[in-house]
This record gives sequence, structure tokens and C-alpha cells, in this order.
Amino acid sequence: MSKLHNLKPGSSQKQSRKRVGRGNASNGTYAGRGMNGQNSRSGGGVRRGFEGGQTPLFKKLGKLKGFNAFRPTVFNIINLSTLEDKFEAGDTVDQNTLSQKSLINIKKPTKLLGKGQLTKKLTITVDKASKSAVKAVESAGGSVNILVAK
Repeated sequence: MSKLHNLKPGSSQKQSRKRVGRGNASNGTYAGRGMNGQNSRSGGGVRRGFEGGQTPLFKKLGKLKGFNAFRPTVFNIINLSTLEDKFEAGDTVDQNTLSQKSLINIKKPTKLLGKGQLTKKLTITVDKASKSAVKAVESAGGSVNILVAK
């Protein structure tokens, strides 16, 4: 039975490479290089990117200048509807409690968004929160503590 590691092409699909300069039949011929020209010579050929003397593309484009290390912060997103389902009234919600309930990745900062409704009084500590989320939590009697960015 053939498996991936021992597959081989069929005999009709193999083509042996041209072996040049072996004995009388090839004496006096051109060894597969044609007659004259740069590519027939030993050490001949052109460098990579050479376009026959025309200004090559890499010279026309110019250099990239500057350095940009901008990487946008990726937040864990928590909606009010999630908090309504997963927590009881009076609970404290922070990175650790959210991570214990497998709602967030603890390595990323957390942002509270106002999707859904909240009827329970919760004390929430997050890295960021939308205005609508803060308003909804406070109207339910809870509070939102926003951590200072590190």
C-alpha cells in the first residue's frame, strides 16, 4: 500500500537530466548552451533583477522611509447581556472573575459595551467602558471602575 512518505512518480513521468560533455558524441558541440552569447560562456548570465540595461523596477520605486510600530490594542469585549446572564446581584466583576467563568482571555485588556440590558446591581472593574454601558450599570444601582491605562 502506498503512503504519502513513499510515493514515487511512474516510469513514464521521469525524464533524465541532460548529461553534457561525456565522450565522442558531444565533442565539438555546444553542451546544450547554444552557440554564442553571454549565457553560453562560463560564469555568464545576468544578476537577479537585471532588466537588460533598462532602469530596474526596484530602482524606480524608491526607499521606504520611517518606522511604524503601531499595533492597535485588542480588547476582550463584554456586553451587559453577558453580565446579566452570568452574574448574580451584588457580585464584583473584574478580570479574574471573568476569566474564571471563561468569558475573557486574561492577557488582554477588557472593555465593557452597552449591548443588552442590566437589571442587577454589580460592581464592575474594567480597562475601558462605553458611555452607554456606564449609564446602564449606574441606572441599575451598580458602579463601574475604569482602570488607568498602563
